[in-house]
Amino acid sequence: MTIEEPSQDSDILIPPYTPQEIEAINVQLEGKSPQEILTWAVDNLDGLYQTTAFGLTGLAALDMISKISQERGVTHLVPLIFLDTLHHFPETISLAEIASETYLAPLHIYKPLSVDTPEEFATKYGSNLWETDEAAYDYLVKVEPASRAYKEIGVRAVITGRRRSQGGERSLMKAIEVDERGLIKVNPLGGWNFKEVKEYVDKENVPYNPLLDKGYRSIGDIHSTALPDPSLASDEAERSGRWKGKSKTECGLHVNYFDMKEKFGKGQIA
Repeated sequence: MTIEEPSQDSDILIPPYTPQEIEAINVQLEGKSPQEILTWAVDNLDGLYQTTAFGLTGLAALDMISKISQERGVTHLVPLIFLDTLHHFPETISLAEIASETYLAPLHIYKPLSVDTPEEFATKYGSNLWETDEAAYDYLVKVEPASRAYKEIGVRAVITGRRRSQGGERSLMKAIEVDERGLIKVNPLGGWNFKEVKEYVDKENVPYNPLLDKGYRSIGDIHSTALPDPSLASDEAERSGRWKGKSKTECGLHVNYFDMKEKFGKGQIA
């Protein structure tokens, strides 16, 4: 199977800070509130966007950014990037529009290359690709569209909704990270747990996915999202409904980009 990819410039970015400076910044931001981390990012990072699938943590960050923006007399300082995999829940698609309109936040939507519907995706890449070649699916619906977005709109830093309490590879992350391509990742709510995020969302009347009221916690594609394990504590259970029965804990966005591109970006899917 061949994946078509447009001819583009280099994927390498040159971070504005050295590794030593990033380490010092993280020391400076240790113990700071999400709002303080976001304020630092707004003041110090060019090409800053928020990548979000409108999960609860991302929505809390969106609300915080809106409040920072209003304090400065502007509408919304950080544009949004939403990767429409074509396999989201309808509630997620609706929430993307509601959230963008509520906060007057510019919304950039990117889909898999050359397809606009689940039917077109299945015709071009095969039915249930997430079962037959999950890594290829991740590349098509997340990694390649994100890379395209970064190049087309000049992204150099992104705000994420990841938290240490979600466990797995996230448990050791810092407030500021630089990935293998030089993209800066800001994790403003990294130190919060699920309860703290939900309390903030409720207190500030932040719109959220109605699937949460049905017991879901981490919401991704329909085929990779289930109710969390009821035997686990709240934060342990949060992502237990994602990729249920598999050892996988991250989508392709937080896997080494160059490894993914080497395997899938040159046209051949194993």
